[in-house]
Amino acid sequence: MLHALVLSLSKFIKYWVAYVKIAVNTRLLINHKMEGIQWFTFETLKRITKAHPEHTFYFIFDRPFLKDFIFSENIIPIVIGPQARHPFLFYIWFHIQIPRVLKKYKIDAFVSPDGFLPLKSNVPSLAVIHDINFEHQTKGIPFWAAHYYKRYFPKYAKIARKIATVSEFSKADIVDKYDIDSRKIEVVYNGINESFKPITDTEQQLFRNHYTQGKPFYLFVGSLHPRKNLCNLLRAFDLYKETDTTQTQLLVVGSKLFKAGAIFKTFKKMRYRDEVHFIGHLLAEDLHTSIASAKGLAYVSFFEGFGIPIVEAFACHTPVITSKTSSMPEVSKNAAILIDPYSVKEISDALKKLDNQPTREHYIALGEKRAKDFSWDKTARRLWNTIDSLLPKNE
Repeated sequence: MLHALVLSLSKFIKYWVAYVKIAVNTRLLINHKMEGIQWFTFETLKRITKAHPEHTFYFIFDRPFLKDFIFSENIIPIVIGPQARHPFLFYIWFHIQIPRVLKKYKIDAFVSPDGFLPLKSNVPSLAVIHDINFEHQTKGIPFWAAHYYKRYFPKYAKIARKIATVSEFSKADIVDKYDIDSRKIEVVYNGINESFKPITDTEQQLFRNHYTQGKPFYLFVGSLHPRKNLCNLLRAFDLYKETDTTQTQLLVVGSKLFKAGAIFKTFKKMRYRDEVHFIGHLLAEDLHTSIASAKGLAYVSFFEGFGIPIVEAFACHTPVITSKTSSMPEVSKNAAILIDPYSVKEISDALKKLDNQPTREHYIALGEKRAKDFSWDKTARRLWNTIDSLLPKNE
């Protein structure tokens, strides 16, 4: 009896000593608006909070939240305004409101999956800086947003106790641009949702029947934004169609972001625009079906910190065409056709290359192998190890 009491007491003491309060910026968890950073936030936090019931996590939202985002009983949701969707409101939310929350709840560590940090706080912080594309090209970013990013992200990188990022390319870029000690930055990579896998021929045909009149299609996935290089893809598709005998279509999945006007001007000038279909944002299940049904993914951005659709396509046994710039060669390794995103002809030639079935099968096999290197479980473990390094330790 005494032994059992001592054992229970020791477990209680161990739990009490380990207990810490971790606040997380969850402002980007918004239903029906889930893309790259949002999925990173969702997939990692879902695993981390469930794996560490000994800690309390304070999820800080800037608007009413979906209950599905409260993954476990050790999460306390907090809503504070204003809704941070403009540089002026960024400043209020992160530099005035967040410090108040951290002080009020006596937070031990602050985690920001989108990289924004409170400047006026002594709480140890982790900034997840996925990339700093705005330092290389501001085309397509509203003036005041670009100004804010350029002014404050160097400061965030400096004050962060730790930084996590999603590729070795992004790590090197942050080190070089902001003069940050490389030992402060951990590469955690992105993962692949378990639902991304091959589907049956019947399922593929049903999807094609609905969106492309039953015809095969190449797929673009991403926001309609200049950085995603959709203009050159549209021009390349027009060039490809001049000799195409397969009735192949182009399916564009993604919502308008900033300055998408040039994309639609290019589209209107296309000779084969009737064979291009803009279908907007898709929910996760439909996005998976679109990738798994595609003849190939054309992911030819000018700049990416990672490029999640690349590895999702690999997992779906869909061959990939992607750029030889920024992180994309690192992420795709040797498993994708690499092109110069500034060359319309190279993109067009790559589309033609995937008309050849043995070539398709070759890249499908390479992609299937490469996909095994990525999972959200791995990402969550790596991110947790970085968070854990911030926490107070009681010996």
